[in-house]
Amino acid sequence: MKLTAVYQKFSEEYVAFVEELPGANTQGKTLEEAKHNLIEAVNLVLEANRELAEVPNQ
Repeated sequence: MKLTAVYQKFSEEYVAFVEELPGANTQGKTLEEAKHNLIEAVNLVLEANRELAEVPNQ
């Protein structure tokens, strides 16, 4: 799966998000920190989505 990571510099911090994955967004003081945080955010969002998909409809 390929996702589009977007990094934007605001003042002295970076904001990062993935266009195709709502909720996968973060920030960091450096570009490297923002990249690391975004990978973690993507993993958390995907894990949460998997768990929600496993819950039977009531």
